[in-house]
Amino acid sequence: MSNNKIRLEATCFRPDQVSIISTDLPEIAIAGRSNVGKSSLINSLLGIKLAKTGQTPGKTRSINFYNVDEKFRLVDLPGYGYAARSKDERNKWLKLVEKYISERKNLKFVCHLVDFRHGLLKNDRELQEWLNSFEINIFVVFTKADKISKGKWKLTRDNYIKEGLFSIDVPLITSAENKSGIDELKKFININLKITEEKK
Repeated sequence: MSNNKIRLEATCFRPDQVSIISTDLPEIAIAGRSNVGKSSLINSLLGIKLAKTGQTPGKTRSINFYNVDEKFRLVDLPGYGYAARSKDERNKWLKLVEKYISERKNLKFVCHLVDFRHGLLKNDRELQEWLNSFEINIFVVFTKADKISKGKWKLTRDNYIKEGLFSIDVPLITSAENKSGIDELKKFININLKITEEKK
């Protein structure tokens, strides 16, 4: 991923805007609870600060399409599960995301970000069941791993797997803070999209 070839291609606030975006490139969507560190992970993954980070959960209320090297799009879905949002806002979230999930035939899989400290909470499991009902591939990526001792990473991850989750491969453990797992996530994306990294 070369950061001079990465750009915010489109932002959609309404369901009808999603259909306007071309489906010429494969897409990987990033989903997660509010305050799971979604924007920080996206910035670490892209190697450039495009996604806005902040202390206020639920900041992102739009779908943002990032064009990566004209090879694929990384799609930032609005965070879910923030209790302070009104029922009307939550319904708008559902309609917007459902429009994207149900119609983007070029969507390869959804990276489901989960806070490593807590594992899959009720809203996370609801999202997984919902995505599974659309037969969408899910890949679990744990975030904020720096908050847990590295010696406990494997056991913690394995316990979450035993509790049950949908993931097309063994979940990755990441931290945007110390960049753990970011290179592994890049490789996973490249392999699944059959993208060859350019030699510098």
